[in-house]
Amino acid sequence: MSPKEIKSAVGERLRELRQKAGLSQEELGFKSGLHRNYIGGIERGERNVAIINIGKLAKALAVRPRDLLP
Repeated sequence: MSPKEIKSAVGERLRELRQKAGLSQEELGFKSGLHRNYIGGIERGERNVAIINIGKLAKALAVRPRDLLP
């Protein structure tokens, strides 16, 4: 996978898990301590997510960090 494909796959997975949890980007941002614009950038495949932030997102979604990876 290319870097662009990886970012897109992580973004799609994040959106899927967020929607399954019934959360808006803003609500996920609040729960994870990350800005909603940052979450939107991840979901659009524009952001290269730091491993620390993958951990924060996973905790907020009550999933394992590996569940966010392709």
